[in-house]
Formats: sequence, C-alpha cells, structure tokens
Amino acid sequence: MSKMTNRIKSAQYVSGLESIFKCPICDSPMSVYELQSLVCANNHTYDFSKQGYINMLSHPIKTKYGNDLFEARRKLIAEGHFFEPLSSAIAQVIKEQKNPAFILDTGCGEGSHLSHICDTVSADLEKPVHGIGIDISKEGILAAAKNYTDKVWLVADLAKMPFKEEQFDIILNILSPSNYAEFNRLLNDDGLIIKVVPQSDYLKELREIVYDKPEKQAYSNADTVDLFKENFQVVNTSRIRYTKSLDNPLIHALVRMTPLTWAASEEKLKGFLDRESADITVDLEILIGRKTI
Repeated sequence: MSKMTNRIKSAQYVSGLESIFKCPICDSPMSVYELQSLVCANNHTYDFSKQGYINMLSHPIKTKYGNDLFEARRKLIAEGHFFEPLSSAIAQVIKEQKNPAFILDTGCGEGSHLSHICDTVSADLEKPVHGIGIDISKEGILAAAKNYTDKVWLVADLAKMPFKEEQFDIILNILSPSNYAEFNRLLNDDGLIIKVVPQSDYLKELREIVYDKPEKQAYSNADTVDLFKENFQVVNTSRIRYTKSLDNPLIHALVRMTPLTWAASEEKLKGFLDRESADITVDLEILIGRKTI
C-alpha cells in the first residue's frame, strides 16, 4: 500500500509543477493525467513508478553505477555526514539568493545532497523550496524516490532534459558530469550554477593505496575549472578542505562508493578495509557562476 501512496503523492506534487516540463521527444507541454502519468500534448506518456519517480529516457542506458554503490553513498552521506560541511556551504549560498524556489540537481545519484540542501534552505527561509533531481542511473533515482518522497526524481538524459527554458533558480552539479549548453538553457537570468569538483587532496589516503604512481596520487581539475569559466560568469570560488574520521562500516561504504577503487585489487584494499578507523581528507572546490547574458 505504501508504494502506491508514493506514486500518488509524487503525481500530486508534480501536478503543481507541471508547467516546468516539456516533452523530451517533441518539446510540447506536459501535464499529469489521472495521477498516473506525465503526458505531453502529442500523447508521449511517462508513467509514475510505484516508488514515485518517472523514467523519461527514450531507451535504457547501462551505467557502471549499481544499487551497492548508491546504498554505500547514502550510508556515507546521510548516516556518516561525510559531506556535511559541503552541503552547509551550498545551502548558505542558496539562502542568500532572491527567492530560490526551484533547485535542479543534475547527476543527483541517490538524492542525499539535494534533499539535505533543500530541506535546510526551506527551513531557514520558512518557505517552500522545490527540489528536482535528475540522473541517468535508474538505480540511483530509485533509491532517491524510496528515501526522499517530497522531491521530484527523474531518470533522464543531461543532454536533453525534459524542462522548459529558464525554469530554475539554482542548478547543482556535484562531483558529476556537466552539460553546459543545457544548464544555460534551463537557468533563469538571476539564477546560479553551483558546481563542485575535487581538489588535489580529495580522498588522498585512498589514492595512495590504489595508485602506485605519485602523479595519480595527486589530483588536478584545472581543465574542468577552465571550462566552467569559459561558459559562465564566475561569481565566486571557494575551497572546502577537512578531515573526516570514519569507523569500519563507513570505511567499507567509502570503498564501495567511489569509482577510485574499481581498478584496485582486493589485496591492495584489504589492509584499508580491515582498519577500525581511518581519517579521510575531503578537499573540494565550489564554483559559482551566472549565465553570460
């Protein structure tokens, strides 16, 4: 029964926001039909799942990101508060904006970042903030819909997002691929794009175990930063660096969460996984930009 409730609850919520949507096939307006589907004027139909998300891909896309990774990520973020200083810093930036009503998280994974940021901003400003999360991974969106029922969760392609122009006050892009043409199309004139990229010491303790070569143990995102600056008017950049102490279950969650470990042998990781605790460095850069009008 609860799964059916999730579907209806999500459909009712999207009914109030249907004006932001456009069909990813034909670009026509969309509306919610009988609390079951999101349907466009040309009858292209996308059903609400039992869990409440909508799959808007025209064909399935296989990714390397599975249930195990998203469960580990949620454990690390929601239970271990691994990215708490990052979420708080982003929420603070958003709170200073004029009426940040619509927040889009591109590459939202299992939704923990978006949910925490929206809830913080909404509580502090004492007004509703609508969070819309989009990811190409069905497994990630499924986990998001199960755990955070008061947001909109979509399986969709970053290259052709199912929204009308200039609908969003904030676009988040946290440790995830970008599509700057689409971001520019969707951001309103006063809106902000907030992109988070790893800095040189990000997860350095894990890098030192996984990689033998020193140049792989350090990390540079200079090209990514330069590309961002080419596409947006940079308002601010800031660096967040801190150390987080993880117990053994959270160490296991970290190893399962990050693609860093995919190429590593079990032998290399065994000693790390056997530790009772580990201090892990989080080192990130927050890039904040506006549309170049």
